Amino acid sequence: MSGGSVEFSELTAFRDKLENLSKNKKGESFSEAAVKELAARLLRKVKKRTHPVTGNLTRNWQVGNVIKSGNTYTIEIINSTEYAEYVEYGHRQVVVNKKTGEKRTVGWTKGKFMLTISEKELNTSKDAILESKLENWLREGLK
Repeated sequence: MSGGSVEFSELTAFRDKLENLSKNKKGESFSEAAVKELAARLLRKVKKRTHPVTGNLTRNWQVGNVIKSGNTYTIEIINSTEYAEYVEYGHRQVVVNKKTGEKRTVGWTKGKFMLTISEKELNTSKDAILESKLENWLREGLK
């Protein structure tokens, strides 16, 4: 039996590329960058769905911080407008008797579910978005 040699330079180069993949140019992990992209997409959807399209309600939608807990990333979509919750989920219509100050419920305004519907919409396409992002990330990192 004769001895042979094994060339490890290509394997070493591949290992180095994999190690460099762990962080992108901004120092973010793939997961953090993916979460931020999904949040940006959700923000665009919810702003489009917010009516009236002009005004504080639309302007005040914003993305919160990325929070990592174990293997789970969470990011909040926030609207600081005081009536945002009422527009999202609906509210009762109240009439106040000017003489007595008595309040009476006269109906219900249905919610617009701007964020709720946008989340459901994004949830149906998130797997395809993440798969495409991962393919691109690997393709770029392993060049």
